[in-house]
Amino acid sequence: MRAMQNDSSSPQAPAARHTAALVLFSGGQDSTTCLAQALSLYERVETLGFDYGQRHSVEMQVRQQVRERLSRDFPQWAPRLGDDHVLSLDVLQQIGGSSLTEDVAFAMQADGLPNTFVPGRNLLFLTLAGALAYRRGLSVIVTGVCETDYSGYPDCRDDTMKAMQLALNLGLERRLRIETPLMWIDKAQTWQMAHDLGGDTLVDLIQRDTHTCYQGTRETLHDWGYGCGTCPACDLRARGWHQWQAQRETAN
Repeated sequence: MRAMQNDSSSPQAPAARHTAALVLFSGGQDSTTCLAQALSLYERVETLGFDYGQRHSVEMQVRQQVRERLSRDFPQWAPRLGDDHVLSLDVLQQIGGSSLTEDVAFAMQADGLPNTFVPGRNLLFLTLAGALAYRRGLSVIVTGVCETDYSGYPDCRDDTMKAMQLALNLGLERRLRIETPLMWIDKAQTWQMAHDLGGDTLVDLIQRDTHTCYQGTRETLHDWGYGCGTCPACDLRARGWHQWQAQRETAN
């Protein structure tokens, strides 16, 4: 069924009717890379962030400076970057039970998932993104979920994205497409993708301006960016950086 098609492969020219995209944009490495790719592909790109009481709420503060720097450093993208939207999802904090919304130590749960898992978060994100895309006349929803380098979150899986795309198409009676550019690549390849899109300038932007750390720490600038250096998000980002650097040295 065409409604279940999910374009999560490498970058390619969009279909003629898909000219405007909504990027789920947290201000982190992954969503910034996805935003850069969308700006290279689509005529109009809007962004959507969610304030759900996350401990690392500093990501909400860096979002604007990332957008501003993308427009300044890549003038060819500036005319394509449209409105930014922020929606409140305090209900996720009210449900509780996650180390992303409560001041508890990072740990593994009995079900094998880390307690950074916020049940239903990405399902809610995509549902609201679909509603906003409907109102804004946007036909593509871009999200940086990944099944290669991830913590096992079930709402990041490719099957989940396909199911959500089908549900949105049926429930909204619109031909929306969910794109997951990072689904099958690891963090080293994500750094490479950023470099392919915007060279050293985009890599530097991601290093200095984006935020991924679950602790919300922006006191120390590492070679891979700001962060505590010990949380799961920092670990993934740092390991990907060092793998990418090692691959570049080997290639040279």
